[in-house]
Amino acid sequence: MQEFDKDIQFLKGVGPKRAELLNKELNLFTLKDLLYYFPFRYIDRSKYYKVNEINEQLQNIQSIGIISNFQLKGSGKKSYLTAQFKDETGTIELIWFKGVKWISQNIDAGKQYIIFGKPSRFGNKLNIAHPEIDKPEEAKQKLSTSLYSVYSSTEILNKKNINSKVFRTIIANVFEKTDSKIPETLPAYLTEKLKLISHHDAIRNIHFPSNNIMLQKALFRLKFEEFFFIQLKILKQKYKRKNSYKGYEFPIIGSYFSEFYKTKLQFELTQAQKRVIKEIRNDFSSGKQSNRLLQGDVGSGKTLVGLMLMLIALDNKFQAALMAPTEILAQQHFKTISDFLSGLDIEVALLTGSVKTKERSLIHENLENGKIQILIGTHALIEDTVKFKNLGIVVIDEQHRFGVAQRAKMWSKNQLPPHMIVMTATPIPRTLAMTVYGDLDLSVIDELPPGRKAVKTIHTYEPKRLQVYKFLKDEIKKGRQIYIVYPLISESENFDYKALEEGYEHILSEFSPPEYMISIVHGKMKPNEKENEMNRFIKGKSNIMIATTVIEVGVNVPNASVMLIESAERFGLSQLHQLRGRVGRGDYQSFCILMTSYKLSKEAKTRIETMVQTNDGFKIAETDMKLRGPGESEGTRQSGLPFELKLADLTKDYKILQLAAHIADDVLKTDIYLENPQNQLLENKLKQLKPTDYNWGLIS
Repeated sequence: MQEFDKDIQFLKGVGPKRAELLNKELNLFTLKDLLYYFPFRYIDRSKYYKVNEINEQLQNIQSIGIISNFQLKGSGKKSYLTAQFKDETGTIELIWFKGVKWISQNIDAGKQYIIFGKPSRFGNKLNIAHPEIDKPEEAKQKLSTSLYSVYSSTEILNKKNINSKVFRTIIANVFEKTDSKIPETLPAYLTEKLKLISHHDAIRNIHFPSNNIMLQKALFRLKFEEFFFIQLKILKQKYKRKNSYKGYEFPIIGSYFSEFYKTKLQFELTQAQKRVIKEIRNDFSSGKQSNRLLQGDVGSGKTLVGLMLMLIALDNKFQAALMAPTEILAQQHFKTISDFLSGLDIEVALLTGSVKTKERSLIHENLENGKIQILIGTHALIEDTVKFKNLGIVVIDEQHRFGVAQRAKMWSKNQLPPHMIVMTATPIPRTLAMTVYGDLDLSVIDELPPGRKAVKTIHTYEPKRLQVYKFLKDEIKKGRQIYIVYPLISESENFDYKALEEGYEHILSEFSPPEYMISIVHGKMKPNEKENEMNRFIKGKSNIMIATTVIEVGVNVPNASVMLIESAERFGLSQLHQLRGRVGRGDYQSFCILMTSYKLSKEAKTRIETMVQTNDGFKIAETDMKLRGPGESEGTRQSGLPFELKLADLTKDYKILQLAAHIADDVLKTDIYLENPQNQLLENKLKQLKPTDYNWGLIS
């Protein structure tokens, strides 16, 4: 593609000054950069309007006529240019507030032109501001089409009159200047199998579609290609890891697992839990290291699944570890698992930052001699001083809360890397799971335990606050506890802290001690103060917990029945769902109350309506991604997307992504290292790709 690597400044229609602007504003340096600077939409310009058919209700219109009677009006910076545009049916005004000099020098009065723009009305006059203008003979050039491509620009480029028309012209010049075809990127056996148009024809038709059918073929080909190379790269990494890293085999299902299942499990596992355990047991017998992302909505029973997998490790004479992001969550896991295993001869220990030196030394000793079989803790587990006798499995809860290096350290705790199960209660849309986490195996618990009552979600407004307070008091009389959460936005932390303080004062006036006891938690508190307040609520010593979103993940209080979210319109959808998951953990009906003002944006309304309509975390995650975009979705925000998509859209193109993943998998099943001559093109293309930010499979 050497011919396409030439500098754009030597292209007709560009030159040094425009080239400098395009370099700086859009990172366009070569002819290839221009070819891959794709339009973001298309306008059908097959219809021509007569002047007497034009009205302000129409979108962009196109008309052919004579431009005349140029007049410069106003003065100084407020000056603007007007002209008359007429055909045999009437006259309309054209107006320019910028680019006046260029119009004056390039448009000849009294000559025929094609204009294109949005009609509007000012006073009683119809006008078109800043219309695109073409000479009729230019519009008929061979690369013109009735489907006109529209390109993103910038304010500076617009000021210099570098608009979609200019992009169409200079990209057409690229095709005219270069004789060679744009090289193919997919081997012939794939393009024939999938009936794809050539890469050259796809690029040509994405800029200058000969018709709508060819535009759709070009879009499909290029979207498929984007997804295909992402899938090829991450699946190649996944297969390479599986071939490179041996894993411990757990062939025995022994007394620990069996006794727990028969005597300690008071309820039937859901079909989803059974399916996930079976999937991971298959990993354990494969001789390969298991590396799985375990997704499950709040309350779906991920911790129980994690425990049963750890018991399989114990049956095979290995130790297990569970790592949680906060001390409170680690303590809760320790209590839950200790209660589950009560009466079984299994040694469980808790290691966090607050464990005293003497006790810590004993834990280290008993871990190395194998007496401790299950270790639960926080980041303290990754310290170099923490050494296991024979670590076989690591379960990481809320994995996105840990840094890459922190997770990677757990790999080195045994001769072979232990099996890794990373759990998240933040549902990840399926397209993100296939791409961002594509090199991990994925297991999903998509079912809640039977009999569990769904949380009722209610939307109410500020003026109904007293009715809400009465409802809260009724719940407290029943012996229940209440969360009241205020938004926290980092850019205005002081303001939010003030809002929380004012809310606290207001709540105190309605729920005064000693009848009601209140805990308060926010980000400005010292860790020990925060833990003390949370523990008071966990132990039932306070009826109401007033907090910012610090309680979003991990707090488990089965007695809490109401989550009141203040200014709910200021929360993201995934965050609202996580907060709602703090209630509904007991045997009685729970409620999530979303309090908002009457003034809601369209997006805020969608978020609130979604919360009221569904408790399904995966549906919520899909809606969240549509509203905010994939790079801002919960769980990926820490890294953004580790790849660039120019045309494909994770929210709309799932079927193309599925096909791309299937084809990539087929290719690698027969040629994992892409060594066959027919796949050399694919290997070369992978080498050109921008490196991904993370290889999740190697660091989870």
